Amino acid sequence: MGRLYFVTGPVRSGKSRFALELAQGWGDQVVYAATYRVDPEDAEMMERVRRHRADRPAVWRTLEAPGDIAAALVPLDPPPSGLVLDCLTVWLGGRMEASDEGILEGWRRLLVQFKQSPWPTVIVGNEVGWSLVPAEPELRRFRDLAGWLAQATAQAADEAWLVVAGCPVKLK
Repeated sequence: MGRLYFVTGPVRSGKSRFALELAQGWGDQVVYAATYRVDPEDAEMMERVRRHRADRPAVWRTLEAPGDIAAALVPLDPPPSGLVLDCLTVWLGGRMEASDEGILEGWRRLLVQFKQSPWPTVIVGNEVGWSLVPAEPELRRFRDLAGWLAQATAQAADEAWLVVAGCPVKLK
């Protein structure tokens, strides 16, 4: 069974860097699953993507998986020796047209698949509820869903980490 790690924290806290450190010992067949749907028109985001790619070992494979992550992993040959999924909140952003229960149930199914996989998985998330309550209902919905998904992920995880100002703190 696959070991599951959850790494969360505020924006620009060092979460992704810490997730990469966790996965360093998992061999050369680690897969980095990016949940962002690349938009070449967004120059600032393309620069972020470039920096993230530069931070990863060159031998790791990058899988753009903004859709069905589990299905995207199936055809990989050889199979992953580990999986880094970055990030849960971007994955959520691509599903906001679905019902709350549909989103939560879809994520619960993915968590079961990650736990049943033969490789370890680290999931990166964001703590988005640490600031002001958004005025817009859709932003409050996003914040609430991100919190519920984070709780479900931390509960399913073998280890959960909070990274603040580059300092990881083990939660469980």
